[in-house]
Amino acid sequence: MTLHWKLVIDAADPHAQADFWAATLGYQVEDNSGLIERLLGIGAAPPEATVEFHGRRAWRELVAVRHPDDPYDADSGTGLGRRLLFQHVPEVKTGKNRLHIDVHTAQGTREAEVTRLEGLGASVLHHVKEPGGEWLVMADPEDNEFCLH
Repeated sequence: MTLHWKLVIDAADPHAQADFWAATLGYQVEDNSGLIERLLGIGAAPPEATVEFHGRRAWRELVAVRHPDDPYDADSGTGLGRRLLFQHVPEVKTGKNRLHIDVHTAQGTREAEVTRLEGLGASVLHHVKEPGGEWLVMADPEDNEFCLH
């Protein structure tokens, strides 16, 4: 049996994180506005649980990004494949991630990707060079570490 999963990432600003990671990975921010409008229409969700994001209704406390080639539920906008979900939490990040994302670049493009990601708000933490490979440890705009290979 295979299980469906998504990676959930705590965030101070889930919508900004979704934009960063969608741009970083070439993913799409999920459009849940159809589902949200239906739930609002029948009184199953309060308007204050939503915000305007990219010109449409989105959940205030969470938003996901998905791989553009993966299937999704057209009724809800929810991805059914590779997906990152950002959820709002009140506390700030206090230590090193125990889980992180490795981002792999095409051969010869890592330096250009570093420049692009820095332009999106990432920062380089340090350069790692070991017998098994070489990569950069970077941080996203909320200081979550990820590796750029």
